[in-house]
Amino acid sequence: MEQRTYNQYCATARTLDLVGERWTLLLIRELLTGPKRFGDLQASLRGLGTGLLAARLKHLEREGLARKVTLPPPARTPAYALTEAGEELGPAVLALARWGMRWALGERREGETFHPGWAVLGLEACFVPEASAGLHLVYEFRVEDEVFHAAVDDGSVQMVHGPAQRPDASVAMSEDVLIAMASGHFSLGAAIEDGSAAVSGDTAAVRRLADLFHLPAPRPRKPE
Repeated sequence: MEQRTYNQYCATARTLDLVGERWTLLLIRELLTGPKRFGDLQASLRGLGTGLLAARLKHLEREGLARKVTLPPPARTPAYALTEAGEELGPAVLALARWGMRWALGERREGETFHPGWAVLGLEACFVPEASAGLHLVYEFRVEDEVFHAAVDDGSVQMVHGPAQRPDASVAMSEDVLIAMASGHFSLGAAIEDGSAAVSGDTAAVRRLADLFHLPAPRPRKPE
């Protein structure tokens, strides 16, 4: 597959030459949360055919943004992970997510797929560093069968798929509640307050959640 180019000596144009093709940034989004097997990527990116997925992964490898790895035991299976250059696209992807929550997401459309695991980067995009100064807390989130956790450490957060060993607080909700939060009908604090999200653990840690993770309020792109 021939790589298209804007043919401009410009950093933005060169970057879009590398990641501007359809599905490429979404592949990077998936790999930002850790190595993924080919089948994992297929499951998360429904609508992306096997041939095109293979082509996009080859493109990322060829351009030095992703590499093949072997998952540690007990899996020991081939997977794909980002290189240092690929990892450095993380802030750009999070910035796009923040912009999208405010200006693009809105209501879920008919036929749109949704995966609760996407909340891992969504919450990272909503993290408020200044609210976490001096804090060292671990939060576990359960959205039906999906489990992930956030390790808050004095101005930074690390979002990880899988359960936490010793969470200070845990939050559980249904997929429908998570979608309602994403579309702006609920904030995390409101979901906890009205019982739509079940919480357990340290009360003070639970109370800090709404300050630590703030979803941008949706806004219309066209002036009213």
